[in-house]
Amino acid sequence: MKQAPVLKDEQVKKLLKMTAATRHAARNRLVIILSYYVGLRACEIASLKVGDCVDGEGNIKDTVLLTKDMTKGSKANSVYLSEFVKKEIQKYLESNTERLVTLKSALIYSQRTGGHFSSQTLQILFKNLYANIGINASSHSGRRKFITDLSDKGVSVRVIQELARHRDLATTQRYIDVSVDKLRNAVNLVSA
Repeated sequence: MKQAPVLKDEQVKKLLKMTAATRHAARNRLVIILSYYVGLRACEIASLKVGDCVDGEGNIKDTVLLTKDMTKGSKANSVYLSEFVKKEIQKYLESNTERLVTLKSALIYSQRTGGHFSSQTLQILFKNLYANIGINASSHSGRRKFITDLSDKGVSVRVIQELARHRDLATTQRYIDVSVDKLRNAVNLVSA
């Protein structure tokens, strides 16, 4: 099975910079943020409602509960939001107050449907955003980068497995990108 490519940090910066010039800049930026900095799948991003991320008082939640109908494995899971991601969601909501009026509104709003994106349409959006910067990647590239970055920072593979919401540890391990530079750095760690 061919894996989605893992983008380099410079490519992610270029992608985020490019989204600022797109027609739906705030929406496109948040889609990228949720993929790269939370590790969400396209189907999970597409199914989010405002109320999944915002409490009744208008505060961004620390933890998002993905119900079983929102996930790939039909199993409810919790997703943890960093302070950076919470600020990005807040900025997005503030820039879209006319569309995101209730807690039941789609977080990632589709003008075409008047509500949620489908998972497939969101995957096409990712492909188009990547194509705009000359990269052949998929909606799963952000998820792979999220998992690889956690590994590179020394996070335990068991913790990564929980954050990735994988049933099997072997699945998580397949997501972690290994490069020649990483192999050289690892060997240098045990030098005398």
